[in-house]
Formats: sequence, C-alpha cells, structure tokens
Amino acid sequence: MKKIFISFLFIITTFTVANAQYKLGIGARLNYGYGLSVKYKMNNKEAFEGIVYSRWQGVNFTGLYEIHKAAFETPNWRWYYGIGGHIGFWRNGGRYGNPWFENYDNHTVIGADGILGLEYTFKEIPLNLSLDWKPALNVVGYQGLWLDDIALTARIAIK
Repeated sequence: MKKIFISFLFIITTFTVANAQYKLGIGARLNYGYGLSVKYKMNNKEAFEGIVYSRWQGVNFTGLYEIHKAAFETPNWRWYYGIGGHIGFWRNGGRYGNPWFENYDNHTVIGADGILGLEYTFKEIPLNLSLDWKPALNVVGYQGLWLDDIALTARIAIK
C-alpha cells in the first residue's frame, strides 16, 4: 500500500509544474518514531529546521541549517543538505526502550547531525512533502553513530 501511495504521489507531482515557495512549514515527521518539524526558509537557498521527535521512550531535539537547491529543473522540487546538532533524553533499555542499552539507566545525549533530502511543494494546496536521511553522531552521553533516520515529512506551507 505504501508503494502504491508513493508511486501515485510521484506521478501526480511530476506533472505539476508551478512556482511553489514557502516561508514557514509546520508538520509531522514520520520515521522510526514520530515528531514535529518546523522549517523556516530565510531565502530561496537557506533554511533552519527544528525537529522534535520521540524514540526509545525518550525525546530528541534537533536544530539544522540547510542549503536548498533546485531539482529536476522545476521550482516545486528542491534538494537540500545541511548540518546541525541535537540533544536527546532516552529512557532505559526496557521493553520499548533503546535495544542497545544493556542496563536500565536513562541517558542524555548531545551530538552532531547531517541531513540530505528532497522536497516537493504544491502550488495548488499549502502542502510541502519531503523525504530525507538524517545521520547523527552522539558525542556526549551514550556515544555512537546513528545512520537509520530516514523520514517522510508532511508540512503545511505558509507563504
């Protein structure tokens, strides 16, 4: 069902060519957990994104600086990449906690993040969809490299 929905969405958006820009986007981020994304575009090439999401009975707060570039020679599609940081508060390794924790402690982590993504903004409706990969490196607290954060985000686009 997911593949059919994504294919249908891709076909519809491929045939829609319009000038679709937004200043502020607020919406839901769906990955292994769930969260909230707020993206503020300073101009056509730069943006700040704040992400709050839940995972492992905890919460992560992420701030990112992003560079946006045109994709597929249309103004609706944009590639973006960027860097930032996070702070997270994770609970123990119990039934729904982080599976890598061997004991039942709580953890506070601080680290660096990168992001690489593709977004589409509709002109007809105030909607922005993005698919991204956000690797993270925890440098304080429970240290480690996390490469599994791939997310689909749907935002209300406010001009």
